[in-house]
Amino acid sequence: MAAIDRLPPLREVIATHGLSAKKALGQNFLLDLNLTAKIARQAGDLSGTDVLEVGPGPGGLTRGLLVEGARKVLAVEKDARCLPALAEIADAYPGRLEVIGGDALEVDALAHLTPPIAICANLPYNVGTELLVRWLTPPTWPPVWTSLTLMFQKEVAQRIVAKPGDKAYGRLAVLAQWRCDAHIAMHLPPEAFSPPPKVSSAVVHLRALPAPRFEADAKVLERVVAAGFNQRRKMLRASLKGLSPDIEDHLKAVGIAPTERAERVSLEAFCALARQLA
Repeated sequence: MAAIDRLPPLREVIATHGLSAKKALGQNFLLDLNLTAKIARQAGDLSGTDVLEVGPGPGGLTRGLLVEGARKVLAVEKDARCLPALAEIADAYPGRLEVIGGDALEVDALAHLTPPIAICANLPYNVGTELLVRWLTPPTWPPVWTSLTLMFQKEVAQRIVAKPGDKAYGRLAVLAQWRCDAHIAMHLPPEAFSPPPKVSSAVVHLRALPAPRFEADAKVLERVVAAGFNQRRKMLRASLKGLSPDIEDHLKAVGIAPTERAERVSLEAFCALARQLA
């Protein structure tokens, strides 16, 4: 395997620092540095861009982002065992890597970066969806970030890019496609990781649109899709009845049959319903 920089191979880094992956932290490490550099390239041209990385672990993707020209990488790592390995990368790339030890759900990491900002991460499985929803639903749009390049379990990735009528279509698809262009950029088999997870993974690239595709209040839309998809088998008049006593009238007003199910409702119709309920 060809080296991408002068630092040791990741297997050696993991052995030196005793970094066995912890299931409790949702860790699965990518050891092929050529693969981590390929993932970094999915984010596009990173020159002149600050990058937020969550859950860098031993730093494989971190090194890929730096090699691919990121102006600065801010890595947020909850596992204190990984911090010495990340410090070695910071020493090798002076002034370009900042590491914050802490929980990404509690740290306002974006406040430490200067636009343009991209987010690129092999997200820990146990917090990935929550972080994505937070990044997609800031109070103002466009957001401070320009793109998200994120690795998820394949099933989650499919939910982000799904279309109405697809089995995977749901809350994530509506929230992601309302404000972003989203596509699956890469597929990764379990054996690419150590330890191998039980499922395949995929990298999703989301580009922030200058404005949402359709007008809607983010909080109202989030409540509508959360309620609608929480009980997928129910008709919308039943699953949304908690949002308004006149929900049937609101559904009819925007052209949605009260007997329809959420998985067949378009993004445009969901946004129209959110405007009705605002």
